[in-house]
Amino acid sequence: MATDYYATLGIPRDATAEQIKRAFRKMAMQVHPDVTDDPQAEEKFKAVNEAYEVLSDPQKKAIYDRGGDPNHASPGGFDPFGMGNFAGFSAQGFDIGNLMDAMFGGASSHGPRPRARRGQDRLVRTTLTLFEAAFGARKDIDVDTYIICGACNGTGGAGGEKPRQCSQCQGRGEVTQVQRSFLGDIRTTQACPSCQGYGTVIADICHECSGEGRVRNVRSVSVKIPPGVSTGNRVHLAGQSEVGPGGGPAGDLFVEITVATHDVFRREGDNLEMMARLPMTAAALGTQIEIKTLEADGQDTPEADRFVTLIVPPGTQAGTRLVIKGRGVPKLRGSGRGELGVTLFVQTPTKLDDEQRALIAHLAQLRDEEHPQVVLDEHKGFFSRLKDTLGT
Repeated sequence: MATDYYATLGIPRDATAEQIKRAFRKMAMQVHPDVTDDPQAEEKFKAVNEAYEVLSDPQKKAIYDRGGDPNHASPGGFDPFGMGNFAGFSAQGFDIGNLMDAMFGGASSHGPRPRARRGQDRLVRTTLTLFEAAFGARKDIDVDTYIICGACNGTGGAGGEKPRQCSQCQGRGEVTQVQRSFLGDIRTTQACPSCQGYGTVIADICHECSGEGRVRNVRSVSVKIPPGVSTGNRVHLAGQSEVGPGGGPAGDLFVEITVATHDVFRREGDNLEMMARLPMTAAALGTQIEIKTLEADGQDTPEADRFVTLIVPPGTQAGTRLVIKGRGVPKLRGSGRGELGVTLFVQTPTKLDDEQRALIAHLAQLRDEEHPQVVLDEHKGFFSRLKDTLGT
């Protein structure tokens, strides 16, 4: 047996269904790619899911415990026909049920199927603003899912009537038929036709859920989004997915995040980037400008946090990127925030009156720039530097 599913979940081989479920949830929270930096987290999470899928399914678990492959329902590690010791024959005859069980992983002695089974996991998606993704939020998401039937409280019986033991199979969930042949008595085992293998029957089925113990409905789920999430991150809500058949425990809900684009800010990891236009005179002389922060998108943000002062040194060139520390996105894992990068575009005036034109002409004369010589950057041109600054 190549994979030890019990070791993967860290449980003994005689673990109960509830112990298997608790172990899965514990391991899933430890190895999920969204909560650990382990580079092998994705593979470990897949292994934990595979182990739970097998061990939580009674039929697959039985096949696995006998040494078979639960994913292909084929036996392994033993003589498939039981001919080594004539196990299929006895003084009473030939048990074809044992033969089919060995060949195809049948359920001749597995007992009744449980009515209450765990519900399916569910993946839903939601879109956040950049402000919500950066600083966290609480979102109410409508999920079309299964909930407990209110009429029968999950029992499947009208008025809450509970299932009773099947009189045909006496609660075993299977019946055996015996036929005589030249080999002796041939016994075949199959699911009980009266209870469909459950071992119990419901005399008066609930009309609301048709005996399933659950009904479909739209349910609102409140999701707490942690600060610093980005597109592709998932929030795990244990037990918030659909209720299982027979009123079984609910599966887990995964909420995948998509972050909408912002009109001003562009996110680069934990950093925010923006562009600001600056008059030519301000770039030459230096100045201070008020920059609107991402916090300004919040209705309850104090006025002091809505703007930050950016000092522009004299002689600032077009394409210069100035940095404001601690004004980026809060780190999802860890403390602190990224930086806010402001790329400046220097605006050259296009319309000048006579006085302004005379002043600029006088400045050019003073700086001996009336007939400037164009000097090319031997290493990297302006557009290349601008491209590097913008990260495009």
